[in-house]
Amino acid sequence: MQNKNFFYKLYYEWWKNIDKFIFSLILLLFVTGLFFSLVSTSLIASDKLNTNDYLFFFKHLVFVFLGIVIIFFFSSLDEKKLFRISPIIFLFSIIFLILVPFIGIEVKGSKRWIDLFLLPRFQPIELVKPFLIIVISLILSAQKYNNIFIKYFFSFLTTLSVAFLLAIQPDIGQTILIFLSWSILIFTSGISILFLGIFFIILIFIFSYLIFFIPKFEYIKNRLLSFFDSQGGTHNFQSDKAIESIVSGGFFGKGIGEGTLKNRVPEAHTDYIISVISEEFGVIAIILILLLFLIFIYSIFKKVYLENEEKIKLILVGCTSLILIQAMIHIGVNIRLFPTTGMTLPFISYGGSSIISISILSGIILNLTKRKIH
Repeated sequence: MQNKNFFYKLYYEWWKNIDKFIFSLILLLFVTGLFFSLVSTSLIASDKLNTNDYLFFFKHLVFVFLGIVIIFFFSSLDEKKLFRISPIIFLFSIIFLILVPFIGIEVKGSKRWIDLFLLPRFQPIELVKPFLIIVISLILSAQKYNNIFIKYFFSFLTTLSVAFLLAIQPDIGQTILIFLSWSILIFTSGISILFLGIFFIILIFIFSYLIFFIPKFEYIKNRLLSFFDSQGGTHNFQSDKAIESIVSGGFFGKGIGEGTLKNRVPEAHTDYIISVISEEFGVIAIILILLLFLIFIYSIFKKVYLENEEKIKLILVGCTSLILIQAMIHIGVNIRLFPTTGMTLPFISYGGSSIISISILSGIILNLTKRKIH
């Protein structure tokens, strides 16, 4: 009876203090992802795996339920406890990232996944990203060092260590994502735009050298050359089919189940979900999804504007930027603005690792935007 009262009180306090509008948007985005997971993966399961039509959907549903539990856990934590445990979880997730080259599963020349007991093919970087944002924000807002350049240096070293582990896999897409998120955080903290510009020029030279002169990154070089060569290439095939699907869907789409992209592109339900949605439901559906994301981001930034504590501002900006940049890269790949990166669309794409990552980010956002109890 006491346990029942404890959980009821915990839930009551949580529900009373969280931002219900932001929470509703998170749930709506997850439900949208579930719906499109159903219509974009049923044919894959039946035609290619010769199994239950709803296999992928039920897996997606299980991960969404797990995600809601994760959201509740992180959003109900005491703020100080969240800041205390985040560096510990970050170090723990880094260990998984270090293990990837040794025990990881290789797919198309890259080792990015490891097998865990309940999470087969888990991608450790998805666990690292939310806590990397918190760790960088804590470094930048630390009172221990008065010199801001020391803080930039330590935050850069932290980001670089993650980038190095990603480069070994190799995973250039996620590497670019975390560097962009880091740059937004240090820009928000007040760095000179000139300094940031010089850093990015140096970074571009380093990436260019790695991609064009180091054999391990040859597949990325081939992907880039294929992107600029409009006459051929397997990566062009995927992007071209995605563009064709968007065009053929028109404004209102072909209708549920009438699309063909999900049968022609292997990663349709993850990397090309926007094209699948556009083909079957039209550009109007994409506009509505983008509108949901913009309302979600605007709602968080409204809270940032009212927040006085620097580290909370930085964490909220970092989490929001991470979601926004990942969504932009995903959409950019689908409309052939960027080369193929294997980036999922937050909340919407199928994938256990991706859902767990966005759930942790959502939990952190809800925690730091909830009503303060004085």
